[in-house]
Amino acid sequence: MVNELLISVMSLIGTLVGTFGGILVSQRLLSYRLEQMEQSVRRLSELAERMPVLEEKMLAANQRIRDLEDKIERKEEFR
Repeated sequence: MVNELLISVMSLIGTLVGTFGGILVSQRLLSYRLEQMEQSVRRLSELAERMPVLEEKMLAANQRIRDLEDKIERKEEFR
């Protein structure tokens, strides 16, 4: 009877240690993955914030290119 009780208690302790160990490992992995996801979202947010500025710069560059093309066309007309 004592042997069975001892085995039961040891099984209970082993089960508890295994369960809590699994929970801790799972929690660490979840924390790590959440941190990686937050970094990814942060990078995307920064990109989204810069997009209007980049679009403005692109429009300004396109306008300068059109102006230069117009100047070249006008010079060719006078030749």
